[in-house]
Formats: sequence, structure tokens, C-alpha cells
Amino acid sequence: MQGNLNEIDICSILQLISLGQRTGQLWVEAHHSYQSHKLSREETFKHRSARESKPLSWFVFFLNGQIVYCQAGESSLARIDDYLRHYRVEQRLNKMQLTTLESTNSPEYAYIWALLEQNIISPKVARNIIYGLVHETLFDLLSLHQGSFIFDLGTALVPQLTSLEITPLVTKITKEVQEWKQLYPHIQSPEQLPMLADLAKLTDSLPVSTVNKLQHWADGKTSIRQLARYLNRDILTVAKAIYPYVQQGWLQLVYSVSSVPGDQIPSWEKVDNHKGRIVCIEDAIAICETVESILKPQGYEAISITKPLEALSLVFQLQPNLILCDIAMPELDGYEICAMLRHSTAFRFVPIIMLTGKEGFIDRVRARMVGATDYLTKPFADTELLMLIEKYINVDPSVGI
Repeated sequence: MQGNLNEIDICSILQLISLGQRTGQLWVEAHHSYQSHKLSREETFKHRSARESKPLSWFVFFLNGQIVYCQAGESSLARIDDYLRHYRVEQRLNKMQLTTLESTNSPEYAYIWALLEQNIISPKVARNIIYGLVHETLFDLLSLHQGSFIFDLGTALVPQLTSLEITPLVTKITKEVQEWKQLYPHIQSPEQLPMLADLAKLTDSLPVSTVNKLQHWADGKTSIRQLARYLNRDILTVAKAIYPYVQQGWLQLVYSVSSVPGDQIPSWEKVDNHKGRIVCIEDAIAICETVESILKPQGYEAISITKPLEALSLVFQLQPNLILCDIAMPELDGYEICAMLRHSTAFRFVPIIMLTGKEGFIDRVRARMVGATDYLTKPFADTELLMLIEKYINVDPSVGI
């Protein structure tokens, strides 16, 4: 069984496997660039490791229609180490033992069993870790709407420590995914990193113990997903706990460059002789390439962000001198992005130029109302863009449209 998620959703796939009491493995990839012919599990691991960017893919292993284990396609033992931190397990396998895991079909699963066999963890802890990893993987999968899947009938992972019924898990996690969506746009991804944005306000408004906890965890290096593992809580619970502080602007959420797929964030270099750093938030790749081809030869550092939901966090890291922002984008339009940036002191005076495919008085007025500095209609000539950039790049944008 194989196909696309726009033809059948993850929930239905899981229910079919459950009803058929199937044994085998399901592979799901969020990218469309996967090979269309059927891949074995081993071939898929090789296919994935050959990529430069970090693809989003997952494996789910079944025994008689129940889930035995879930693994992120990128075989990393760091997920398990995060859980071991919660259980205060200091002992680890040596390098030789870890090397032998790489030859197995599921290195993560083999890692758990190796820890068990050496009495580093108990069966109860191992079951809890497996449940946590299954839960977070299904959370990702049930949030997915585009991608491809392959289900291969085959032998089950051995030995089995536990198996989980699909229906109750799917029911519970589907509800969590629905609640998660209500946290948008303040919280967008489990991979975001909380960091303190206004310690003074936190200290004035919260008990000392709460502030101390936030200072400890909100270090800009630990993701919401990692926090959930460290605290042995589900992702939604952790996100709900920090949501009020993010909403108030006391906590800021950012992305680490390594946590975002490589094809979403172009590389950038810190070069002192650039005229300025310009970020273009635009879902049309052709427009991004046009902007870069115009600005870079003129000495500007041009960076494109094609995913609007990631833009808010990324611009805080990039600290651009000017922002170009498309108006018509899916999930989060340019007006919303502009308004949110203007609510931050960091972007109160950064020039924001709105890009649109139509010229209209109402659009211009609305752009001004959300704090846009100016407005550029697509398609635009090289000279139009450059003149607008040079007009605002080092000027207070309070004089605008």
C-alpha cells in the first residue's frame, strides 16, 4: 500500500492497518521529492542519509495492527537521551556498542534494548520512553496534510516490549492537534526555542519560583519538544504552559538554523561590508530569486523566507535592516506578519515594504494601518526595488505610505 496524503489521510491509514491487524512498517515523508518506486526500509535509510537537507520523515512499526514503535526517519539517538535526562540516567553505551546499533533496521529501538540488557534502565522506564516517542511521532503525523507514504507488510521488530492500540491513541492525539492549532500564530512549531524577552515584566508579574524555572529552561537552546521530553509531558501541555508568557511578549520563540529544513532557510554569512541585510518573506520562489538577483550585485545581503509561519521567529534571529513582505500568503498573510512585528520593540522602526500583485487604494490603506512603511506592486523593475530600498534602508520608517 502506498500513495499520497492528499488522497488518504494519516488517520485513515492507521485505522486500516488496525482493522486489518497488519504487521509491518509504515514510512511517511512530508516532502514531495521522494522516489516514487517502492523502497525497502534499508534503501530508504540510505536515500535519506544521502541528502544534504534534513528531510521530514517517520517510520511506524506494527504488530497485528498495534504500534510497537515509532522512529523519526533521521536515526538519531538524541531523542532517547532527552528522555534519559528526565530519568536522571547518567550511564550510556560506549562508542563500540553504539557503532553496532547502526547496522540494525531501527537503531533507536536497538538502543533502548541495549540499555535494558545492561540494566541501565528498567522495563518500566523503557515502556515510558517508547510511549513518549510514539506519542510525539503520531502528533507530527496527525498534523501532516501533504506528503507520501509506503506501507510494507513484513516481520515485526523483535523482541517486543510493548504494543499500543491505535484507536485510543489517535483519538487522544487528534484532539491535542486541534488544541495545538488554537495556539497559532504565537506558537507555531514544537521545534521552536523559548527564550526570555522581558525579564523585568516576568519578575514583576510572576512568583520567584516560576521566574527561576523559566530562566532555567527558556535559554534559547532548548526546543518545546525537548522540554516535553525533559519534563515527561506531552508537547501540548508544555506549549499551553508557556503560551500566556509568549502572548504577553515576555517569552520569545525562535528557530535554530539546524531545526528547520535546509530548503526553507538559505545560508547566510555575516559580512561586514554589506550595505544592509534585507529579508524577503514571500512564498513564491521566483519572486525571492528575482529579489536576490537584484539586491546581491548591489552589495546587499538578501535572505528569503518562503514559509510565512516560520518568518516571525526567523527575523528575530536575522535582525534585518529592512523587510520585504508579500501580502497574499497561505496560513498567515503579510498584514498579520507586519502587525505582529510592529508589536515588538525590536521591529517597531524597521522598514517593512509590502509586496502585492495588485494596486489598490484599500490595500494601501490597510498596509498603512498595520504599520507598513511602503508598498511595491508586482511585477516590479530593478530600479523600482532599488530606489525603494535606498530610500528606507537607513531612514526612520515613521514616514511611510
